[in-house]
Amino acid sequence: MRITTSTLLLLLFACSCAFAGELFGTIEFGDKPVGDGVKLELLSANKESYTCVTNKFGAYRLFVKENGKCTLTIHFKDQSPSVELFSYDKSTRYDWVLEFKDGKYSVRRK
Repeated sequence: MRITTSTLLLLLFACSCAFAGELFGTIEFGDKPVGDGVKLELLSANKESYTCVTNKFGAYRLFVKENGKCTLTIHFKDQSPSVELFSYDKSTRYDWVLEFKDGKYSVRRK
């Protein structure tokens, strides 16, 4: 029994250390969530790529192995606005707003 408990604790600890941090939040356009299936791509400083898609509430969650400056690209309606952000050891919330001006989408922090 002790071996099983110790093994489980060791596995849980190893899994929690596998990621440097979590990035999560929501994306809105026109005061409403962007909805389901909007693709996000994060490029880390080490040029490693992470992707996810939003849920029906415009929420997303990415797990990033590296710390530091990253570039987030949001693929929305045949355009791909980008923004820089930072990845940390702990979970960080980034809420974004998409804006449409002069035929182009841009993204800013909410």
